[in-house]
Amino acid sequence: MRTLVVIHSLKMGGMERVAVNLADAFADEGHESHLLSCRSRPNDLQPAHSAVKLHHFDQQQALLKSVIGIPVFLLSRLFLGVILPRSHFMWVGWLSGWLLKRRIQRLEREYGRFDRIVFRGLGTFKYFWSFRDDRNIYVLENVIHYDRPLWQKKLEWKLVFNNRHLACVSSGVLESAQEAFKQGDIEPHSLRVITNPCPVEQIQTMARDNDPDIPSVPYIVNVARLVPQKGHALLLEAFAKARIPQQLVIVGEGPLRQELEEKARSLGVAARVMFAGKRTNPYPWMHRADLFVLASEYEGLGIVLTEALACGTPILSTDSRGGVRFVFQGDLEQYLTPSTPEGLAQGLESTIGKLPIEVKSEWLEAFRSKTVVEAFLARHRNQAGTERELTT
Repeated sequence: MRTLVVIHSLKMGGMERVAVNLADAFADEGHESHLLSCRSRPNDLQPAHSAVKLHHFDQQQALLKSVIGIPVFLLSRLFLGVILPRSHFMWVGWLSGWLLKRRIQRLEREYGRFDRIVFRGLGTFKYFWSFRDDRNIYVLENVIHYDRPLWQKKLEWKLVFNNRHLACVSSGVLESAQEAFKQGDIEPHSLRVITNPCPVEQIQTMARDNDPDIPSVPYIVNVARLVPQKGHALLLEAFAKARIPQQLVIVGEGPLRQELEEKARSLGVAARVMFAGKRTNPYPWMHRADLFVLASEYEGLGIVLTEALACGTPILSTDSRGGVRFVFQGDLEQYLTPSTPEGLAQGLESTIGKLPIEVKSEWLEAFRSKTVVEAFLARHRNQAGTERELTT
């Protein structure tokens, strides 16, 4: 199969990392794999598989260079977007979708027709909503948010979701989508769960790298952007309450860093908390930790949880909204805690008391490249089989 994965950019981020992982997964399974970034910069991430063909399409530059792009852009920013806040994608998306279609057609003239086109993330395909093709699969990475009046969300959902093939990264995201679509009278062409691939062998190789900044003392680790969603304030409060000998290492950068450092000082745990900042390769930090802990308010899936398991590190998480329960199934369910400082503190004490915990290979089976790739290509194979039967 010839596949194309479309992503908004290749900056360092969880969604972007998963898009690259998916392109690598298609190549790993013997398919011709292409990855299209809709921004020329930044390029923090690169495919690990040498067979993946990387392409760029600067969405904004293409829009502004088109004949009517500048008037449309200015009309949206200065007038329409003011009348209807956060509606910029509605006005520019019809033109950007057409421009993306032309870019894909040029790629197909060079490489041949794509069998499957996968759009990763709502922010990616919102701005190309006018581009419709039965080969397209749109991946919902997170739960649906009601951040605007319902009538405005219904309009957005109609443009972005209606009559499209949608894949949700977890059962929690699926339930959130079903609830929203019922309110918005939205009927997707198909709606199913296809989770994120975890490149286990690649992560295990990268986890063996040396990083001189890694503490030599026992520690627990969290890897996430320092933003409200990730629940670092809750994590610090729980860590201050928990009677455990380990230090806490937080890997990641974001606007809340100064506030969180001040919180650690006010809780009296600053000497036991290390803010390690952004790391190009966080896996050695995961691998050497006694425990990986997540305290997010919500997660579409929480790909860092599967990455920690790939590093051989046990995991603990608050039972947050979205997809963490999709990871914490079977034996792992006991490592979910209430989303309170007291509940997480108790979970930390209990889990640390059980160490060492064996990480079982079957915990990652659903996230293997082969499993995920087959799910993305299954509809095509079924469709092709039906066509052969009809032809016969």
